[in-house]
Amino acid sequence: MKKILITGAGSYVGESVRKYILSKDSSYQIDAVDTMDDNWKKADYTKYDVVFHVAGIAHVNADPKMEPLYYKVNRDLTIEIAKHAKATGVKQFIFMSSQIVFHESRSLKAEVLTAETKPAPNGFYGDSKLQAENGLWDLVKNQEEDSAKTKGGNQMKICILRPCMIYGPNAKGNFPRLAKLACKTPVFPEWHNKRSMLYIDNLAEFVKQAIERELEGTFYPQNRELADTVEIVRYFAKVAGHKVWITKLLNPFVWLGSFVLQPINKMFATYYYDPEMSKMEFDYQLVSFEESLKKVADSLK
Repeated sequence: MKKILITGAGSYVGESVRKYILSKDSSYQIDAVDTMDDNWKKADYTKYDVVFHVAGIAHVNADPKMEPLYYKVNRDLTIEIAKHAKATGVKQFIFMSSQIVFHESRSLKAEVLTAETKPAPNGFYGDSKLQAENGLWDLVKNQEEDSAKTKGGNQMKICILRPCMIYGPNAKGNFPRLAKLACKTPVFPEWHNKRSMLYIDNLAEFVKQAIERELEGTFYPQNRELADTVEIVRYFAKVAGHKVWITKLLNPFVWLGSFVLQPINKMFATYYYDPEMSKMEFDYQLVSFEESLKKVADSLK
């Protein structure tokens, strides 16, 4: 039986993963702890094999005044909890990082992330996540050096996930907004693209496998199929019985708007992981993209 502590009680990802794993294997013990006001310190970490760290400030506010808080929560808190977990004997620390550590799309230029692509964040959200990753690897380096000196000590495995856009029933963020837009707008640009996306159950299966296999390293989970914004809009409009005119006549406005409106780049840019980066020796992409859209559509009714 695996005993898991989720740091970030009430989070969409943490709660979804907890429910998913328990639905597959009731022998797991999964608890969650709030990270506000140092409440995370109240848990007894000696009871757990794994810490799944999902707490953090989401990528929703680019206000420069928020920058110090992003580093405090996304970087400093992550490293502090990891150190505490190691000191108390936790065997594996799983950290939810982000695809944005590479950078965020700032234009409509098509980009494919490969195994050779180096992280180069262009915002403090991505940079705070990358610095947290670096702090975790420093912790690994230090524990290896300590182990060599003392010939012992707890060796905690670090497992970093760099997921793309996570979506699912009742999720927040850009995806449900796009689904609702599809059911209302009379017209939409026919600007096709390719995007990496990750359905919540596919992420949860990846986490389950990572725990069972005691994975360590950096991983890039995504759906088996790449997404296309136009086809997502077409799907949700059809399900809702809503007629939407998808036309290339609006494409010049997409191109012009991309220079002044960042949300346009986030919506229409081609930006995805090379599928080879996401292949594993186990199957975690259990829900097809079409099936995932149906599940989200059902939740919006």
